[in-house]
Amino acid sequence: MAKTDIARRVYNHTWKLDPIVRSLLDTDFYKLLMLQMIWGMYPKVDATFSLINRTTSVRLANEIDEGELREQLDHARTLRFSKKEMIWLGGNTFYGRKQIFEPEFLAWLEDFRLPEYELSRRDGQFELSFAGPWMYTTLWEIPALAIINELRSRAAMRSFGPFALDVLYARAKAKMWAKTERLKALPGIRISDFGTRRRHSFLWQRWCVEALKEGIGDAFTGTSNVLLAMDNDLEALGTNAHELPMVFAALANSEDELRQSPYKVLQDWQRYYGGNLLIVLPDTFGTAAFLRDAPDWIADWTGFRPDSAPPIEGGEKVLSWWREKGRDPKQKLLIFSDGLEVETIEETYKHFRGKVRMSFGWGTNLTNDFEGCAPTETKSLDAISLVCKVSEANGRPAVKLSDNPAKATGDEKEIKRYLRIFGEKGRVEQLVKV
Repeated sequence: MAKTDIARRVYNHTWKLDPIVRSLLDTDFYKLLMLQMIWGMYPKVDATFSLINRTTSVRLANEIDEGELREQLDHARTLRFSKKEMIWLGGNTFYGRKQIFEPEFLAWLEDFRLPEYELSRRDGQFELSFAGPWMYTTLWEIPALAIINELRSRAAMRSFGPFALDVLYARAKAKMWAKTERLKALPGIRISDFGTRRRHSFLWQRWCVEALKEGIGDAFTGTSNVLLAMDNDLEALGTNAHELPMVFAALANSEDELRQSPYKVLQDWQRYYGGNLLIVLPDTFGTAAFLRDAPDWIADWTGFRPDSAPPIEGGEKVLSWWREKGRDPKQKLLIFSDGLEVETIEETYKHFRGKVRMSFGWGTNLTNDFEGCAPTETKSLDAISLVCKVSEANGRPAVKLSDNPAKATGDEKEIKRYLRIFGEKGRVEQLVKV
């Protein structure tokens, strides 16, 4: 495969050559898995997704042209799944299972298009939201984040000439390859790309994926990006996300239903999927609360993805819980994916090696680490913490508590109510960089 000259391509960007989102498959695999369950079980639920910039010092609406943002969002709405993509989704094996997507679901997906959006500006930030049936709005999350992040990168590089761009990408490549060499030195390490939502650009994510494939070989287990998985003959990876328990909790009609909502999600998930897809994401309303009330059958699931606590601390809590339930952690899997940098991966790998099976989903610091790479000083290429979360379900406010209060989202009054029900144990505020 001929390698793209990214610097030259960026300098010559045209709409025809490089729309930011070029396929509906340019999304995370877990969005499609969750979508099938939503389509099958909750087609009448409405859900609103809203953009949240947690890096409030960066005023996005001052950096990104609103007209360009609308053009890219409008372009994403013109996309449909192609015949080639539908054949691949229907015939490929995912997580060892053939035909993981039902024929009826795939038939519905053929005509899928992203719904309308609402965009305005306030105090230097964009207010961007997607309202409507959950089975339509859910697929906006990843392309919306990818579009805004890449528009910010493009704006930061607009004044760079071809040689400055060449230097920028040469330094970024050298920086990323040095990380790859460090990871290669860890026997049995398992690394996957989880970097779609906050990537520097599509072309750069593709370069990083291809570099990892060559650089660490079999230790590179795949990518969450479905399009890149298809194009590079890689495993498409991902299970479920916070939006499921957030919506289920918002729909709860009593405190007991609210308390049980994280487990109701897993019961529904188990109806659709099994085996290696049985991965628990425990921190939506706090890991301590989840483990405290979790029914015994969850201990039989394949593994956990601790997401917002420090990886060693969060992982050890899960190991202790497995032991209490009479399970051998060595037979279980931990997937670490929150804000990982190569040093965190090395430290976590060394701590848990021999104690548990583990895998690392490497995100923003894989696909958007340009700090110190620009020929002239700029902070506009530094990654920011940008999310697109469920804000309402059937008109009711949705909440995420997280193990890190700095990552909590939702109405303040509702957050207090959830904290009264789930408790604050184990929640420790930490700086959120990405």
